[in-house]
Amino acid sequence: MGHSSWLTLLLEYTKETLNHNSQVIGNSFVGNHPPTWQSAEPIIAAFLVFLLLLFVGFNVKSKMAKTEEAVIPDDSLTLRTFMEAFLGYFYDLAKSVMDEKRAKKYFPIIAASACFIFFSNVLALIPGMPVPTSSLSITAGCALVIFIAFNVYGIKENGWDYLKHLAGPAWYLSWLIFPIEIISLCVRPVTLAVRLMLNMAVDHLMLGMFAGLVAVLVPLPVMLLGCIVIVVQTLVFTLLTCIYIGLATEHEAH
Repeated sequence: MGHSSWLTLLLEYTKETLNHNSQVIGNSFVGNHPPTWQSAEPIIAAFLVFLLLLFVGFNVKSKMAKTEEAVIPDDSLTLRTFMEAFLGYFYDLAKSVMDEKRAKKYFPIIAASACFIFFSNVLALIPGMPVPTSSLSITAGCALVIFIAFNVYGIKENGWDYLKHLAGPAWYLSWLIFPIEIISLCVRPVTLAVRLMLNMAVDHLMLGMFAGLVAVLVPLPVMLLGCIVIVVQTLVFTLLTCIYIGLATEHEAH
């Protein structure tokens, strides 16, 4: 990560142990760099977001389990009403991209992506908080999960016709179309990862810089801009996830 947080300061006290243990992981895939104690920060930050989502999930589920309270809407904005509106919006988004049956079938991974990206991005509004999505290793991991998922879904839905479809409609053009389609598939996770990482890293860095100048008034416009970035990046990542899954699971007849 390109900025310091309370997690950075905390991990610095154990950097010798982390440096020793990180050697077991080996060099990074991108750049072939040896890991350092700072390499653990985005991973731990992502795990903290995971724990936050578990808390939110169990909290909302416990309230939804109470039938009488669940059917009565709350008078004010609560965690339950927010999650209902949040997940309801992305479910409608999934249905607009693919049919209702597939939207329901693949909504767990779509909802998980939306929740993880959103709650990770929200941390960028709090100066000093670690932001997992400002690290390329985390965004690349998210994009890789989506990449593997929609290809597996495509093969399960269409069998080997999924790969045949990549060769194009005419067999005599397959030698040209197939490599282009493979490159197009491989570019998808790269664009997902890099776009999200750059936007969140720059947004959090700017907020931290302005907060250091004047802690009360100056950061407010940047925080408002940050709110827009958070919503847009969550929407773009989730929308592209829906599109990729929808395209991969579309039957050839359609």
